[in-house]
Amino acid sequence: MTIVRLDQAFTRWDELLALILAAFAPMNGRIDPPSSALKLTTESLAEKARAEIGHVVIDDDRLIGCLFLRPEADCLYIGKLAVLPGLQGKGLGKRLLMVAEETAAALGLFALRLETRIELTENHAVFAAWGFTRTAEKAHSGFARTTFVEMRKALPLPVHLA
Repeated sequence: MTIVRLDQAFTRWDELLALILAAFAPMNGRIDPPSSALKLTTESLAEKARAEIGHVVIDDDRLIGCLFLRPEADCLYIGKLAVLPGLQGKGLGKRLLMVAEETAAALGLFALRLETRIELTENHAVFAAWGFTRTAEKAHSGFARTTFVEMRKALPLPVHLA
């Protein structure tokens, strides 16, 4: 199993889209508004990979996980963290978060940020176990109620030896 950063040589957009849709499928009908994953196309995924830092997990030439990262002023935003349903709960998401932590450190950022839907309390618990704390409750445009929560994880500051 290898984790590979997406670059111009990557061409498996159909397979990546299928992976994301499969991983996010259990949310269908549970969250409102529907997941933005449902609006993705192979073209928009390729554009996302050009605009953000994407990684895929490959096992026996099969895509089994992915992660998209976007540097922000004071943190690294984690988006579209996805693992194939049959492989969830086996530590792959945590490995992808370690990639996010390494990327943040390389960029000089000392926090990770993510958003997860209010209805997905099991995700809240998993992210909390991984060191994230709930920092805000927000609503999608057009909604008067909370639709998602923001969570952050502070990363250790580098130790500079004199």
